[in-house]
Amino acid sequence: MTFADIPAGAAIFLDANTLIYYFLPHPTLGPPCQVLLEQMEQQKLQGFTSAPVISDVAHRLMTLEASMLFGWSVQGMAQRLKRHPAEVQRLSRYRQALDEIPLFNIQVVPVTANLVSLAADVSGQTGLLSGDALIVSTMRNHGLTQLASHDADFDRVPGLTRYAPA
Repeated sequence: MTFADIPAGAAIFLDANTLIYYFLPHPTLGPPCQVLLEQMEQQKLQGFTSAPVISDVAHRLMTLEASMLFGWSVQGMAQRLKRHPAEVQRLSRYRQALDEIPLFNIQVVPVTANLVSLAADVSGQTGLLSGDALIVSTMRNHGLTQLASHDADFDRVPGLTRYAPA
């Protein structure tokens, strides 16, 4: 299913890729993400995410901006940025994105150590990596069953409905 299939008034948890495609902007996946975020801003949909997801967004936008600005390969980017802190200080797009996220009326739900522990169980049950499993345990804890994500790995999770940008 796609974002266009999300019923009005639905409570949707946002995966990092949805926000990344919006902020890049991605030529194909960006426009549906923009519509989704506008619906949340207008309170036609209820948006949720977590601090770990927002941190993932910041990290990915930081690495993509560095790649574009400095002409560096994305592979090994984190290590390269660690060795060049002055270049990190020149990056700004990720910070702008962090400031914009609250404008979309997206509620940031808390993540506790217990949810990290439950995520390990989700990984064991579904084969999801820890970050995605943390999304699932967080969603379950907050009674959320609908996810906006381009990541088809979530389709392995019983009781979760994933909506993709396209």
